[in-house]
Amino acid sequence: MTHPPRHWISPLALALGCALLSACNSSSLPPPPAQGPAEVGVVTLKAQPITLTSELPGRTNATVAAEVRPQVNGIIRERLFTEGSDVKAGQLLYRIDPATYQASYDSAKATLAKDEANLETLRLKAKRYAELAEIKAIAQQDKDDALSSVKQAEATVAADKAALETAAINLGYTRITAPVAGRIGKSSVTPGALVTANQTTALATIQQTNPMYVDLTESSADVLRLKKAFEAGQMRRAGRDQAAVALILEDGSRYSQEGKLQFADVTVNESTGTIALRAVFPNPRGELLPGMYVRAVLEEGVAQEAVLVPQKGVSRNVKGEPVALVVGADNKVELRTLNLSRPMGENWLVSSGLKAGEKVIVEGSQKARPNSVVNPVPVEGAKAAAPATPATTGKPGA
Repeated sequence: MTHPPRHWISPLALALGCALLSACNSSSLPPPPAQGPAEVGVVTLKAQPITLTSELPGRTNATVAAEVRPQVNGIIRERLFTEGSDVKAGQLLYRIDPATYQASYDSAKATLAKDEANLETLRLKAKRYAELAEIKAIAQQDKDDALSSVKQAEATVAADKAALETAAINLGYTRITAPVAGRIGKSSVTPGALVTANQTTALATIQQTNPMYVDLTESSADVLRLKKAFEAGQMRRAGRDQAAVALILEDGSRYSQEGKLQFADVTVNESTGTIALRAVFPNPRGELLPGMYVRAVLEEGVAQEAVLVPQKGVSRNVKGEPVALVVGADNKVELRTLNLSRPMGENWLVSSGLKAGEKVIVEGSQKARPNSVVNPVPVEGAKAAAPATPATTGKPGA
């Protein structure tokens, strides 16, 4: 009889041995540690006074802009100003060759003199005919014809005077003067150029830049809000029925002069839903130039108990509503739906949904779920306080 080798082990025995060994090893290992609450970074909200402002985009425009154009045809003989200089109203700018207009004036003047002499003769004749008619020396018809000739001559003289005045006006138009005082720009023509009375190109443009207009646009809803704030005395005033306005220049610096809101259009633009506003700013040093892009800042008042929440602590739900995760009692997470007023730098101004003293999650929100327990850790350097200077705001948020 053949016996199996001593080193041979039955597969069944091997399987049973491995199972026993595994059981022994698992019973000897310590159990895994239980997971604690997730750690999240939080910011504690504070109530503080905030200066509320509205920031509106705009463009600067000259208070007066007059285009210099020729009113008669002719050749430019002289240009009598320096481009970019200040000119006075009535100052001579260009001279058009006056030869043909001088000749027309002289001709009209001579025609008037001739017809005035003829009128004087006819008047004397009519006077004599009137005397003769009284003594029946001539027929009444002759007297009437003489009087009619006088009236016709008087009409001719009147027409000659009008023609002479027209010729004088055209002759005067050969001297092109400044219609207003201000700073004149570059000239579009040089001496020797032909100009016409109906040309589309202006010879030059004169602009008055002190004071300077700033034309703004704002939605009709926000204009109503600003009007109510002004009537309630919340906006800072710059005179009777005028709100004070500050200006931010293209480089981000603040303009040194304060302006005032002067004008609001009475019509809403149907395509954009906006209303045109106009502010006026002093410009004694010429810092503001026509066509500059600027931002006007209107102070609306001070919110004494304003609450700001960092923007990174606010998200949107599936409905598009702003929401935030708040660590409440027993470190339990709550989901809050917010009503935001407007952005304030890196924060949102909260109208409702949050209050001072509450802790908002700004870091690790992906580890927090509503009704879960978390370990809140204050975030160092979190910007949830109002800046020391009045805050400049944009459009209201959702």
